[in-house]
Amino acid sequence: MNRSWHDALNISISLVPLIIFTLQRIGLISDTHNYLDEAVFKHFENCDEIWHAGDFGTAEISDRLKAFRPLRGVYGNIDGQDIRIEFPEKLRFKCEEVDVLMTHIGGYPDKYVPSIRNELYTDPPKLFICGHSHILKVIFDDKIKCLHMNPGAAGNHGWHKVRTLIRFVVDGKDMKQCEVIELGPR
Repeated sequence: MNRSWHDALNISISLVPLIIFTLQRIGLISDTHNYLDEAVFKHFENCDEIWHAGDFGTAEISDRLKAFRPLRGVYGNIDGQDIRIEFPEKLRFKCEEVDVLMTHIGGYPDKYVPSIRNELYTDPPKLFICGHSHILKVIFDDKIKCLHMNPGAAGNHGWHKVRTLIRFVVDGKDMKQCEVIELGPR
């Protein structure tokens, strides 16, 4: 059989695995405490996924979010069995090329809680997400080369003055276009 160089080229190209990454728009929320402002749906309308960092309140909140967009989440300290059955305490996953670790109670750079500190220092993710404190923070931890995000609290329960969310983009190995969204006073 006589094959042309063109045929050989087509064969070699077809054997090369093709990996295509498309950017992911993420809506990050936490500490809803059984209150979900309708504005969340407006702010997350262009998001591909919603990530909830715990303290949903009830399964009704997670059900509403899941009906709107794909949802990843962890349970928080106030969540009952309805949430704990569906969501883990800690979630580690890849989004595009970004290694993500999410838990509800995690602390922040130089003040990580003991239950997560060892994992962060021995096998650091590229993005660490937690909630619980009701304090919005986006901090790069230079020691472990990890971006830390806490979206604050989106619910009405707690001592925070303003309800907040974060929206950002994961594009391959990069996290960018981080936006802090204020939902209004608690």
